[in-house]
Parts: sequence; C-alpha cells; structure tokens
Amino acid sequence: MVVNISAKETIPITEIEQSAFCQTDDDLNSKTLEEEFGAGVRWQKLPISYMRTSPEQLEENISRARKELGDRIVILGHHYQRDEVIKFSDERGDSFKLSQYAADQESAEYIIFCGVHFMAETADILSSDNQKVILPNLTAGCSMADMAQTDDVLDCWDDLQNVIQNETIIPITYMNSTADIKSLCGKNDGIVCTSSNADKAFEWAYAKGDKVLFLPDQHLGRNTGVKMGISLDEMILWNPFKPLGGNSEESVKKAKLILWQGHCSVHTRFTVSQIEEARVKYNDVNVVVHPECTLDVVNAADSVGSTEHIKTVIEQSAPGTIWAVGTEISLVKRIKDENPDKTVFCLDSVVCPCSTMYRIHPAYLSWVLDGINEGVTVNQIKVDEDTKKYSRVALERMLSLA
Repeated sequence: MVVNISAKETIPITEIEQSAFCQTDDDLNSKTLEEEFGAGVRWQKLPISYMRTSPEQLEENISRARKELGDRIVILGHHYQRDEVIKFSDERGDSFKLSQYAADQESAEYIIFCGVHFMAETADILSSDNQKVILPNLTAGCSMADMAQTDDVLDCWDDLQNVIQNETIIPITYMNSTADIKSLCGKNDGIVCTSSNADKAFEWAYAKGDKVLFLPDQHLGRNTGVKMGISLDEMILWNPFKPLGGNSEESVKKAKLILWQGHCSVHTRFTVSQIEEARVKYNDVNVVVHPECTLDVVNAADSVGSTEHIKTVIEQSAPGTIWAVGTEISLVKRIKDENPDKTVFCLDSVVCPCSTMYRIHPAYLSWVLDGINEGVTVNQIKVDEDTKKYSRVALERMLSLA
C-alpha cells in the first residue's frame, strides 16, 4: 500500500501573472520599461537609465551595441517575442529549433536567448562549454514548466514504481520543462519531445515499455495519445497535490498514459465557441491551433500543429484564404503582417501575449549587450554538469528519432 500525504496546492506565480498584459485591442507596441513596470508582474530591476529610455532610443542603442559585438554574439528570438526584440534576432523559431541553431554557432562567445528560462537551459545543455548563454530577464519563466516541480515529479515517480510492479513506465517530457525534469527522463530511460514530434516519441516509448508518464502538459499528452489510438479511459490525470495523484491503485495499473496536471496559460484560453463564432463570420475560414489547446478545440479545428507548422501552413496557403489562429498573439500578429494577401486573426478577441515572454523588453536586451561590450556578463544561465549530462541523454534520444 502506497502512503502519500497530500501537499498544499499552490499556483505558480507565472500562472497568476498571465493576464497582466491582456487588452482588448492589438496595440502591442512597447512603452518605456518604467511605464511597463506598472503591470502586476515581477520584473528584474535595471538601472534607472534603461528604465526611462524610450523604445526608439533603445532601438538605436541596441543596433549600435550589436554592430560593435559582431559575430561574438548570437541573438535568438522565440516566435512569441515582441516585434521590437525579434527584429534583432539572428534566428527566430520555436524553442528547440533555436537551441539547435545555437549549438551550431561554434564561433559565438555569447548566446543571448530572447525566450524563457527553460529555453536558455536547453541552449546551455546543447552548446559548447566555452559559450555563455544569457537570458535578458531572469523573471521570464514559463507557467507550464513551473507546474512540474522537481520534488513533486520525483514523488510521482516513486509512487508509480511502488504501484506498478510488473510493467515498465517510460517518462516523456515536453520541451517546455526544466532541465531537472529533462534529466529525470534521461536517467530513467525516457525522452524529450516537441509539439511536432510527440507522436514519434510516443511510438518510441511504447516500443520500450508498457506505460507512459507524460510531463508537464496534459493537453499535448492527451491530444497525442488520442492521435495514437489510446482511448480516454486508458488515460489518467496526475494531480501532484493529492495522494497517488488523485487516483486509485487500480486505475493507475489500468492506465496506459499518465498525464501530469499541467497546461499552457495561453493556449487554454481558446474555446470551441470561439471557433464557431469564426465559422459564422467567415464561411470558408481555416482554423489552425496549437496542440497545447484542449482536446475539444483540437477536434473542432481544421489543422493542428506546432508554431512552426502554424507559420508554414499559412505562408504556403493560397492568396485570399482566411485563417483563424489559436496560438500566442505576438506570433499571430507577425504572421498577419507578413501575409498581407490573406486574412489572419486570433481566435481570442482579448489580446493576451505570453506574460513571461513579454518580459523580454528591449531595455533588457540593451542592458546585456552593453554589459558584454564592457566586459561584464549578466544573467548567465548555467546548468550543473550532472543535470546537463542526463538532460543531453534525453535530448539526444529525441534527435535520434529523426
């Protein structure tokens, strides 16, 4: 019999802060950092000179510093970044594409990752030891990654090993997780996946074992499981704040797929009613959503895929086509601007950029670039060697799927 004392349920600060930048129009232009500090989120403090510098002056300062540094640095911009930051990126993409790109830039001394914390960790894991990875704002985290705390996941893993005696469990973690969780998967014959190769990771895992523990996004896990032919009654949800995840021993033994109770604060905003409203407004609308959306939204959409998939499918579509998109607004707005021959809009009428990505204000980019020019490294992200070793194992298993 497994004895598990329920923990006190806590909501990650990053989840509480998610609505801080929501607005009812699409004006996402940056203000001075001092003005943006009025939003109810945590910010990393900067010298007052950077706080009060206008976005226009920051653009000039970043351009000048970038030119002085030349090929000593590589700037990476995730798709969800503000336009005022993305314009300076040497490469833009999703988290893993950018980490792979960083690993190939062997001549760069500094990798400046304009994204969130787990992305910078992954870049550090994959880059060489002589390179330094910098996250411009240390408060740029990820609510989904924060929902899978290391101690909670270790407790879950121990419980599962105690209950399931004669079957093998393979852990899979989504890229949107901490280095600790990637390392746990590496140590326990598991693997990392992205939203574009989750199905391949599932195939790999079930060829090795009987059950899968999927972390930390329940929706990507559920959507992938259904796609792979696993029925909903063969899945259970693991709540880390309840004994045995809120499940009976019998249900744990029966389950083929154990889903961690995590989610994306951005993608769970999209609803079937929003899709229905889009179809009423435009008879020939194409609905494309991210697989971090809920199962009912995924089932109601015409196309489902990663940020790269969403971007590509719209770019390659015929002129005059209409697209309703279920993903982060900064990317939707950029796709709209880059495809003026099509109608592109976000399913959600309330504009809510990812509140942690949005914390990479141009002032932070200017500050870290000035620091490098002055011989000072700030906000370096460094993963310890043991965690790096086993995280790399899990990541390399994913790379082998290709």
